[in-house]
Amino acid sequence: MAVGLLDADRIGAIEVFCDTMSIESVPGQKSRANSEYAQRINRVIDYLRGNLDRQVKLEELAKVACFSEFHFHRIFGAISGETLNNFTNRLRLEKAARLLRYSDQNLTDIALECGFSSSATFSRAFRSGYDTSPSQFRKSGEIKKSKICKELFPEDKYGVPMSAKEKRSAFSVRLIDIPERQVAYIRVTNAFELDRVLAALKTVIEWAKSQDIFSQGILFGMTVDDPHVTPKHLYRYEVCLASSFPFQCMEGMSKLKMPAMRYAVIEVSGDIHKVATAWDYLYRDWLINSAYEPEHAPALEVFLDKESATDWSHFELELCLPIRKPAEMRSGRNL
Repeated sequence: MAVGLLDADRIGAIEVFCDTMSIESVPGQKSRANSEYAQRINRVIDYLRGNLDRQVKLEELAKVACFSEFHFHRIFGAISGETLNNFTNRLRLEKAARLLRYSDQNLTDIALECGFSSSATFSRAFRSGYDTSPSQFRKSGEIKKSKICKELFPEDKYGVPMSAKEKRSAFSVRLIDIPERQVAYIRVTNAFELDRVLAALKTVIEWAKSQDIFSQGILFGMTVDDPHVTPKHLYRYEVCLASSFPFQCMEGMSKLKMPAMRYAVIEVSGDIHKVATAWDYLYRDWLINSAYEPEHAPALEVFLDKESATDWSHFELELCLPIRKPAEMRSGRNL
């Protein structure tokens, strides 16, 4: 089995830590971990309810939950069953509906109190959510069709329909420790345009071969933005190569030192749908039921078949989620 970042011959002396004990085998651990995550997200929900009149920044909510900004959205969705944006919009529209029914406030005041920039923006959002206008609802008090009452967290369009048992069987999670390493990278902006990412991959591969470090180097991608919230033209993806041998960066390339870190890792073989399902399982099922929380660092996608890294019809990847023990456990206390 290819082990990517774990291969000591390719990246130097790496001490690998593998946790072979399933979290379900630890009595009470799963429920305690899930409860801790739920409590943190409940704090966020309470905070949102008290601040619906303004746009609350991601950093603010992540701090309330004591989670890293890199992973907050996925964790929120895993616990609440809704994306953060959908949840916030639903709360605003529900509050607006109550005010329309039980108050005499005009539409502009209601719009501003519920966090909308104008009555026009509010009206469009209300009609989109409830299939009726605010003024019509105020007159009738009825909502005949509510789009937001449908399934709130539909399966990701890239996901593969799988039962929980099938996911546990297909996506075995192991824990590894990776030491500090030197990394060369190209940062791709507007990374939703896949041709830009593929071009960067080709450039890094050709450069690594010219430096004679490709065969022992570790090729991986690193997402530094959240694709669920970052505007497409601003979304960044970094194409990286880690090497234990010295190298010189070319023009347009940068170097960074990645600190030693522990990762939860899933090896996945398949198309983009399989990859998306594996990521979803890692966050939504494994993480929130584990004894860990996400570290404040990007997740990694390690290309195990480096020569075929630009063929995106099929992937051979290691999905690496940076993790750590919760603060309570790091300080010697139990959850």
